[in-house]
Amino acid sequence: MNAVAEVTRRPSVCPHDCPSVCALDVEVIGGKRIGRIHGARDQTYTSGVICAKVARYWERIHHPDRLTEPLRRVGPKGSGQFAPIGWDEALDLVADNFLTVERELGPEGVWPYFYAGTMGLVMRDGIERLTHAKRYSRFHGTICVGIAWPGYVAGAGRLMGADPREMAKSDCVVIWGTNAVATQVNVMAHAVRARKERGAKIVAIDIYETETMRQADLALCLRPGTDGALACAVIHVLFRDRIADWDYLERYTDAPYELEAHVRSRGPAWASAITGLSIAQIEDFAALVGRTKRTFFRLGYGFSRQRNGAANMHAALCIPAVTGAWAYEGGGAFHSNSGVYKLRKTMIEGLDVRDSSVRRLDQSRIGSVLTGDAEALKGGPPVRAMLVQNTNPLAVAPHQEKVRRGFSRPDLFTCVHEQFMTDTARHADVVLPATMFLEHDDLYTAGGHQHLQFAPKVIEPPEGCRSNHEVIAGLARRVGAEHPAFSMSPREIIDWTLRESGYGDLATLETTRWLDLQPPFEEAHFLGGFGFPDGKFRFKADWTDAPIANDGMRGPWREMPSLPDHWPINEETDEDCPFKLATSPARNFLNSSFTETPTSRSREQRPEVLMNPSDAARLGLAQGDVVQLGNERGRTRLHVRIFEGVNPGILVSEGVWPPAAFLDGWGINTLVGDDSVAPHGGVAFHDVSVWARRA
Repeated sequence: MNAVAEVTRRPSVCPHDCPSVCALDVEVIGGKRIGRIHGARDQTYTSGVICAKVARYWERIHHPDRLTEPLRRVGPKGSGQFAPIGWDEALDLVADNFLTVERELGPEGVWPYFYAGTMGLVMRDGIERLTHAKRYSRFHGTICVGIAWPGYVAGAGRLMGADPREMAKSDCVVIWGTNAVATQVNVMAHAVRARKERGAKIVAIDIYETETMRQADLALCLRPGTDGALACAVIHVLFRDRIADWDYLERYTDAPYELEAHVRSRGPAWASAITGLSIAQIEDFAALVGRTKRTFFRLGYGFSRQRNGAANMHAALCIPAVTGAWAYEGGGAFHSNSGVYKLRKTMIEGLDVRDSSVRRLDQSRIGSVLTGDAEALKGGPPVRAMLVQNTNPLAVAPHQEKVRRGFSRPDLFTCVHEQFMTDTARHADVVLPATMFLEHDDLYTAGGHQHLQFAPKVIEPPEGCRSNHEVIAGLARRVGAEHPAFSMSPREIIDWTLRESGYGDLATLETTRWLDLQPPFEEAHFLGGFGFPDGKFRFKADWTDAPIANDGMRGPWREMPSLPDHWPINEETDEDCPFKLATSPARNFLNSSFTETPTSRSREQRPEVLMNPSDAARLGLAQGDVVQLGNERGRTRLHVRIFEGVNPGILVSEGVWPPAAFLDGWGINTLVGDDSVAPHGGVAFHDVSVWARRA
C-alpha cells in the first residue's frame, strides 16, 4: 500500500500582479511539490480571495517544459537551437562579453533590462544594484505606470488614496478602466460585499463589455480615449444641478470657480458626441455619484493607456473633489498606494552608488534603442550587451518589428534569465534557468493595498535553477562590481531594509507575515491637505510639477490641458485605418505569464480579435474566420470572434500571446506604437488605429 504524502500549509505572497499582491496559503505535498494555493483569509485585503490561475500554480511550477539548465546558443538567433553548458561557464561567458563591451564602448554599452515578472523587491530590483555599481545604462520603467501615475499625482499630489478596503463600506463603487473580475478579483470582492451588505451600486466604465461590465448596475461603454469628456460632463452636471459640495471645494481645492466656468460648455450633449454614450447615461451617472456621498472611485490603469491617458486620469480624479466624497468613509478615490511604503532600498538597489549622470534608457522604446535611434539612445553609444530578467520584451514591448530586428542584431550579446523558453529567450546567446517565487525568499509591497509582506521559500527549486539574486551576485564578482549587498543573502538584505526603514526586523515580519501600513483616515482622505505645499487639490494641473520619479518631460506635454478636458491627441482613424484597436488583458493570462500553462491555454484557446457583427458583415467575415490586421508598423493574422459587446469601429484583442501563437508569427503588439506618451513616457497600448481585411 502506498503511503499518502503529508500535506502542509505554508505562507507566501503572489508575485505576479502589482495591485493585488495577494497573501497566500500554499499546500505543500510531501515537502516537495505544490498542491492548491489559497488566499489568506486573515489578510484583510486578500480576504481569502485569489484568482484561479494562481490557485492552480502547480501547473506552472511543475511544468515539464520549465528551464532547468543553462544553455548556449548554437544556431541562428530566434532558432531555439541551444546546447547545455555549466553554470560557471555560462556566467563566465556573460561576464566576458560585458567586459568586452565595456572596454570598447564604455559601461553604457551594457543595458540590464527587467520588469514585473516578479514583484518581489529583492529579486526584481537587485539588477539595479549591478547597474549602478558598474554604471551600466540605467533602466527607465514606463510600460505600466508611466502614464497613469502622473495623471493621479497631478491632482492629489501623492500616490495614495482612500483605504481600498473602504469599498466594502461604500454606497456606490465606480470601477473605471479596469476589468476587475479578470485582473483584480479583490476589487470586485470588496465591491460586491458593499452591494450585498449596503445595497451599494456598482458602476463600471470601459470600452467594451467585460465580465465586470456585465456584473455592474450601471455599465458605461464609451469610445476609447474619451474618459476626459465624460468626466467634464459629469462635473458640468454637478455644478449645474447644484450638487457640487461648495464647502469642500472652497476649503480643499485650488480653482473651483475657474473649473465651473470651464465646464459650462462641456455638458452631456457635448460629451455624448465624443464618448458615444447617450445623454441619459451621462445624466444618470452624474446624478448617482453626485447624490451618493459615499462614492468610491477605483481608478484602474486600462483607461490611462492612451496618448491622452494622463489627462484622462486627472479628469476622472477631479469628480470626487467636486462632490466632496473624500470627506466620507467609503468615499473618495484610489489608484495606487505605492507611495505609502517609504522603504530604504539602498541594499536592494545599490542607491548609494547610483550615478544620476549615467543615461537612463526608456523600457518602452527598446525597439528604437536596439535599432540605433539616436534620440532613444540619448546620443550615447549603441547597446551591445543585455541581461534580461523578469520580462519578455519580444512579446510585451510595442512596435514588435523593431524589437525583433534589434534582438536579431549579430553584434548584440543577450543573456536571458528565465523560467521558460520565451520568445526573448529564443533570441538570446545565453539562457539561464530561474527560480519561481515559491523557491526563494522575498519582500513585497503592493499597489492596490497597503500591506508590506514577507514570503519565505516554500520548496526547493529544481536542480539547476538559480534565483535572480544568485545570478546578479555571480555576475558582480566576475565583472568587478562592488557593493556590500552582493555578498549578503536575500534574508540579510530584507532584514537590513526593514530595520533601516523603521519596520522592525525580518524575524518579526516572518512571524506576523505582513505589516498593515495604511495611513490614518484623515491622511488617506487628505483631510489635512493634499500633497502640495498649499494643501489644495489641483484642478489646474502643472504637468511639470508632478512629484514622482521621472526622466524629464516626454511626448507633446506642452499641449496637455491644465483643467480637465477632452484632449484630442490620440491616434486618429482614417480611410486607410478605420478601426481603433485595444490590446486588453486576458482573464487566464497575466501579460505574457501563464501562456504556457495547460488550463490557461485551453480556456483562452487562441488569439482572437473581438469585432462587432456589423463590421464583420461588411468585411464578409463569419465567426472563426481569419482576419488580417495592419498599419504602418506591421501586420498580423488571427481569428475573429464576432461579439456584440464591442461597438462598431472598435476591435479588442485580449492577452499577450506568444507571437508564435499567431498565424504568421507576429504578436498583437506589432501594431502598437512606441512613441513616448506625455508627460513622462509610456505606451498607448489601447490607442491603435488599424485596417482589417479578410485573410
